[in-house]
Amino acid sequence: MPGFELFGDLERKEVNDVLDNGVLMRYGFDAMRKGHWKAKELEAELEKTFQSKHVQLVSSGTAAVSVALASAGVGAGDEVIMPTFTFVASFEAIMILGAIPILVDIDDTLTLDPKALEHAITPKTKAVMVVQMCGSMANMNALRSVCDKHHLILVEDACQAIGGTYNDKPLGSLGDLGCFSFDFVKTITCGEGGAVVTNNKAYYVNADHYSDHGHDHVGNDRGAETHPFLGYNFRISELNAAVGLAQVKRLPEFLAIQKKHYSIIRETLSKIPEIRFRTVPEGGEESYAFLNFFLPNADIASEVSKAFKTNGIDVCWNYYNNNWHYVRKWHHLKEAKSLYPLSNDIKDELNLLKHKDFSQSDHYISRNISCLIKMSWTEDEVLTRANTMATIIRSLV
Repeated sequence: MPGFELFGDLERKEVNDVLDNGVLMRYGFDAMRKGHWKAKELEAELEKTFQSKHVQLVSSGTAAVSVALASAGVGAGDEVIMPTFTFVASFEAIMILGAIPILVDIDDTLTLDPKALEHAITPKTKAVMVVQMCGSMANMNALRSVCDKHHLILVEDACQAIGGTYNDKPLGSLGDLGCFSFDFVKTITCGEGGAVVTNNKAYYVNADHYSDHGHDHVGNDRGAETHPFLGYNFRISELNAAVGLAQVKRLPEFLAIQKKHYSIIRETLSKIPEIRFRTVPEGGEESYAFLNFFLPNADIASEVSKAFKTNGIDVCWNYYNNNWHYVRKWHHLKEAKSLYPLSNDIKDELNLLKHKDFSQSDHYISRNISCLIKMSWTEDEVLTRANTMATIIRSLV
């Protein structure tokens, strides 16, 4: 991760197809295309990859989450439960619909804690969004059981976990709807792009229409299409889809490289008794996009993180003080800083975040080091990296 590290002839070929026919838009202009429909081809490939009946491409992973929620009927005043550790896009995608983000603790999987989820459910709860952060998954059986018990929609954000599996099913295919990002730093990239995945035909039709101004996409005459309901512009372009089409065909290659590099570093660090690796639920296999481990306490984790940077070990983070990924520094959320007026329900909930106890999440995030696994490293670079990391950690624990 990320796929841009290994751009090659296949990506160039797919992009040149689009430039040669001159049609950059995914809809219409049938006569000009010379048979090229890159977005449709990519959706078909992703259906096979995710073992799902339907895929709708959109403009980003953030768009995918909003489109997924809207397609399932989530809107103003509904509560959507989400984890404290994710990307800011999670609450943005909820709030743009007028829905209310309800933040709950993570556990040692670094993802949504099923017990915390159950305690957060209210009569207003409409959906649960589990975020498969840093390449691995939550206890999906437990989450599915809670959602079924309370008749809640389960939306799976697998934007950072393409290629991971749970009980031999691809992450992203386990919820009622799944969401993926193909932005510039994901394992497969479109430059910008995302996808909504589902086996529910009604949700898929809603996503197809909603992401293109409500167009029903019936027939070949773009101008004659009707609008069954309101929608917005979350379309992907043919250029972006072309890059993704090449990259998804290379996904097995990318995953194998990630696993090889991950395994070398993990084997080296596993010899340090003070390290404990994140919990991967039984039946789960990571995507190997990140290696995550816990150190004995927050102070040591902070010192290790600083020493990594000083010694040239990049793309490793301690997220405790990170304002993109962890609730502790989401001041703009807690203060409800918005360009447009927010509902009183949303403002009331956000105000609670200023004093809400997330000590369980703090316990895990403050001790965690999360390391991105690059595909462009040579084996010698991986070995050197692993040994340097181990030396630093041993000197500080």
